[in-house]
Amino acid sequence: MSVPQPHEPTDAAPKTLLLVDGSSYLYRAYHAMPDLRAVPGDPTSAATGAIRGMINMLQKLRKDVRAEYAACVFDAPGKTFRDDLYPQYKATRSPMPDDLRAQIEPIHEVVRLLGWKVLHVPGVEADDVIGTLACLASERGLRTVISSGDKDLSQLVNERVLVIDTMNDRTRDVAGVEAEFGVPPSLMVDYQALVGDAVDNVPGVDKVGPKTAVKLLKEYGSLDALMARAAEVKGAVGENLRKALEWLPKGRELLTIRTDCALAEHITGFPGLDDIVINGQDSDKLKAFYERYGLKGLARQIDAHAVPPELLKTEAQRAPQGGLFDEPDLSGASEVTNLRYETVLDWDAFDALMARIAQAELVSMDVEADSLEPMHAHIVGLSFSTEPGVAAYVPLGHRYAEAPAQLPLEDVLARLKPWLEDASRAKLAQQIKFDRHVFANHGIEVRGHAHDTMLQSYVLEVHKPHGLASLAERHLGRSGIDYETIAGKGAHQIPFSQVPVDKAAEYSCEDADQALDVHRTLWPRLQPQEGLRSIYELEIRTSEVLFRIERNGVLIDGPTLARQSGELGARMLQLEREAYELAGQPFNLGSPKQIGEIFFGKLGLPVVKKTASGAPSTDEEVLEKLAEDFPLPAKVLEHRSLAKLKGTYTDKLAQLAHPRTGRVHTTYAQAVAVTGRLSSNEPNLQNIPIKTAEGRRVREAFIAPPGQLIASADYSQIELRIMAHLSEDPALLRAFNEGMDVHRATAAEVFGVAPEQVSSEQRRYAKVINFGLIYGMSAYGLAKNLGIETSAAKSYIERYFQRYPGVKNYMDETRLSAKSRGYVETVFGRRLYLPEINSPNGPRRGGAERAAINAPMQGTAADLIKMAMIRVQDALDAPGRGTRMIMQVHDELVFEVPQGEVEWVRAEIPRLMAGVGERLSVPLVAEVGVGPNWDEAH
Repeated sequence: MSVPQPHEPTDAAPKTLLLVDGSSYLYRAYHAMPDLRAVPGDPTSAATGAIRGMINMLQKLRKDVRAEYAACVFDAPGKTFRDDLYPQYKATRSPMPDDLRAQIEPIHEVVRLLGWKVLHVPGVEADDVIGTLACLASERGLRTVISSGDKDLSQLVNERVLVIDTMNDRTRDVAGVEAEFGVPPSLMVDYQALVGDAVDNVPGVDKVGPKTAVKLLKEYGSLDALMARAAEVKGAVGENLRKALEWLPKGRELLTIRTDCALAEHITGFPGLDDIVINGQDSDKLKAFYERYGLKGLARQIDAHAVPPELLKTEAQRAPQGGLFDEPDLSGASEVTNLRYETVLDWDAFDALMARIAQAELVSMDVEADSLEPMHAHIVGLSFSTEPGVAAYVPLGHRYAEAPAQLPLEDVLARLKPWLEDASRAKLAQQIKFDRHVFANHGIEVRGHAHDTMLQSYVLEVHKPHGLASLAERHLGRSGIDYETIAGKGAHQIPFSQVPVDKAAEYSCEDADQALDVHRTLWPRLQPQEGLRSIYELEIRTSEVLFRIERNGVLIDGPTLARQSGELGARMLQLEREAYELAGQPFNLGSPKQIGEIFFGKLGLPVVKKTASGAPSTDEEVLEKLAEDFPLPAKVLEHRSLAKLKGTYTDKLAQLAHPRTGRVHTTYAQAVAVTGRLSSNEPNLQNIPIKTAEGRRVREAFIAPPGQLIASADYSQIELRIMAHLSEDPALLRAFNEGMDVHRATAAEVFGVAPEQVSSEQRRYAKVINFGLIYGMSAYGLAKNLGIETSAAKSYIERYFQRYPGVKNYMDETRLSAKSRGYVETVFGRRLYLPEINSPNGPRRGGAERAAINAPMQGTAADLIKMAMIRVQDALDAPGRGTRMIMQVHDELVFEVPQGEVEWVRAEIPRLMAGVGERLSVPLVAEVGVGPNWDEAH
């Protein structure tokens, strides 16, 4: 293919050169998925995380940016001209991790197989090669799109050169560069020379940051002009500038991207572009590569989406001659991949769909709704898939000009209801619970939800994203239609009911289809692993119980909250007055900047730590430290705490009541915490502070309806009991099996006294030690928590391990096992992955080691409370039972109880909750309290 020269007349739109900063992609891919391990049994294969990440990123980029020419540019090994110019260049950078270094050659290989030209030119950096190619493309009348997160490449931006940062959804055109940095692209290198580049160890002007650099360049016009008039610059900035005058030309040279590299040896026919025409992938070799590196999902995808020979064309031949970001040709993609998506607009088509659904063993279903709030959402459309690549969309609520006639919503739901409510008809979804809420809002209780792809991913790979688009890319190599592509983004986003039916159908059918395809990949991995399969079944059952809890909701006493808000507001005003008096002037207690000026500028309080920008920090940890010696930080800290309590809970909870039920309905998220614990949001009922009297009082507003009471059932010391089981320490096992006060028993062991002689202070110390050590607390942390010397804390820990050697052995063995396997497990088989357990970074590795010790306890506790919820819900479902579960908070279950069932709850709930711990070698204990509100039930 010949490239039109500038003098050659052409009516075609400018062609596009796509350049990928391969070195930037390499590190991003590695850090995005650092945990994937070698192919089992293959000692020569390295971790494949960066390989898989690189494939996914390039495939998405190729779909999003249509281009005729493309190259992926990497840094070449060895020194560059910059090292000769300045030996300290990049001297502070950490060496490349060994497991990443081992992936470089395979990455180069797979990039070539994907159809990209791979370039790595000795003696220069990837940026210089990119700069040279971009300059050449501009001379030939082409446009250039550079994909990189590196801000240095902003130097190259002009009317023909654009930089996109796909990871951060940022576009740097001429206006974008100036908006982001404050200077146009033509002044970027001057700006960088003034500011310096800490990453590459290139000094700038001392104390000149981005704002000062922009100000100087706007005033003087360029770095050369500024240097010529350096004597005019006043103050410390001027003094530092004059000190740097000798260095600045070299600094600018180091930071300037070259656009004149000699590339003839590396690109055939250079200075033409023929050798970097983007090609189709080599499917046979690519499949072999995927299989060699254990990328089985990607290998299967090549087989599933084999392209007929007559459709094999290069990307350049298929690409339309349009803009840089033409929408993907969805119809073409469907043809190539043999997708069969249909839109159901009449009863004949609907009957045919129902016939397929009736015959299918498993149906993947996706609900399109008018809201993301489960209790408020209503159906706009439904899609169904019974086999990969085949799906149908039934539009039911699209409302816009020229929308096609759609089947009546109520009639369609009436025909679907028997199938939806039939527990024997297996259904699959991505995030079952949301779909069940939407149907429930229409009076349908869906039964027979056999599988949830989000929960499958959560159990198999808890440490990764669980969204459907991420799952499809990771396991199938399939890129999907982004919601913003069909509905817009931000303030311009339209509701789904206004999305054109044809686009909605493509989007929704793809969701149902991909969910089924993902299930067919993940379920075979789960099925043979008994532990993981049982955890998945636990999560499915938990989802059903959470659905019930969320629909039950909790009754809120609005007047009580209003009274508390008034009291909190009055106390905050009093604190403000006291703070003004201590400071000697009024100031905004919510402004970190003003607090810093008062604390460190006016009052001269000691600086505890600094922010990333070098300013004294005023975060909570700093305030707590300063509050030990100074009254003003204590006032600010209390004010901050009350403001959060008032703004988050007492002012807002009553406003969140559902207009139909009059109750607050939180949403519990299963697939978030890596330990298996649930999280609560909109509102977050698990985060109400209970360490302060004001925080505990918020619970007074959680009330029972007339004729009922609130009951709270809470596990006692569950994680310590799990530690006793896991460590098999004889002393700990004896303490729990004999019903001893474990903190008193620990104090007796550590302080060498009889249990009856343990003081309240000694018991408090033992309690902190018991809980601190299972969270990996160090001697320094223990000392800080207890307010004692580090040497004393170290002595307590040593004595603890002498008395409980089983705990020490458990911790040591768990660390070693985690380093070997890359994960730890709960008692019931949940896997908790630790991507940083072998990290060369000390703090990260240390954090992973602490997590390795604690995660099995937190995870087992999470498993137990979920088992308890299921067992208790089964009991509540007995005929005539009126008690309802309304909240789950950490290790606690909360109920609404009719007066006549209080004694049953007091007796049965603790028995049911304790009964799920049969596998443990110590007894579980649950305690129940009852009262008119949640606070009094404790």
